[in-house]
Amino acid sequence: MSKKEIVYLLSDSVGETAEFVVKAVATQFIRREFEIRQNSYVDKVSDIEDVIVEAKQTNSIIAYTLVIDFLKDYLNRRANEEKILAVDLLHPLMDAFITKFNREPIREPGLMRKLDEHYFQKVEAVEFAVKYDDARDIEGILKADIVLIGVSRTSKTPLSMYLAYKGYKVANIPLVPEVPAPHELFNVPRNRCVGLVITPDKLNAIRKERLKTLGLKPEASYARFERILEELDYAEKVMKQVGCPVINVSNKAIEETANYIIESLNMERSF
Repeated sequence: MSKKEIVYLLSDSVGETAEFVVKAVATQFIRREFEIRQNSYVDKVSDIEDVIVEAKQTNSIIAYTLVIDFLKDYLNRRANEEKILAVDLLHPLMDAFITKFNREPIREPGLMRKLDEHYFQKVEAVEFAVKYDDARDIEGILKADIVLIGVSRTSKTPLSMYLAYKGYKVANIPLVPEVPAPHELFNVPRNRCVGLVITPDKLNAIRKERLKTLGLKPEASYARFERILEELDYAEKVMKQVGCPVINVSNKAIEETANYIIESLNMERSF
């Protein structure tokens, strides 16, 4: 029998969990080197049998993270028959969860990777929202899952960030009478663009408060009522031209507006 010390890793997914645990244990054995042989996406007994045959010829351990019962049972039986040490890295803790919390696992491989992918999707969406905030880069209009348009202080940026946290790539475009709306906006499918409007009184109050925090006088053109009416009128014309749904955000929380947008988007996708 070969004296080489080998740990065979078997997983019905990528096998990162098994590798991490085994390496963490191996580091506790100073001046010893263990060869780790990874076997990912094990989904049939022949995959297990190949490892059993090889492990019989070596000084080895099998460590596994199999959540599918028939594969786990087959491995345990064959390892016992061949007197190979096989270590289940997941099920002692899984059994503890079942006993203590009275819940049954769904036993689906690869869920951890799916969770990781969802996390990185969120990160990517947040980076997208920052990059394409306030029309900094017009290219974002055609790349976005959702495009928000509206005059200044209609919650476009906080709404973009909230939707990004939900995993949606969002670009937002301010509508200003003196600046023509980018032509890319009119090429966006209407169900991916949302117009945000607000009552003149509410917008006037928000802008005055904004000027105050900036140390500016509330009489500035930015908060002047006539100017606000002009901007809202222009924004309404653009939104009609785009043909997008319009939401009045006057008395809505960010979460409420975001949920409405997500529901509308999902409804359109279902057809």
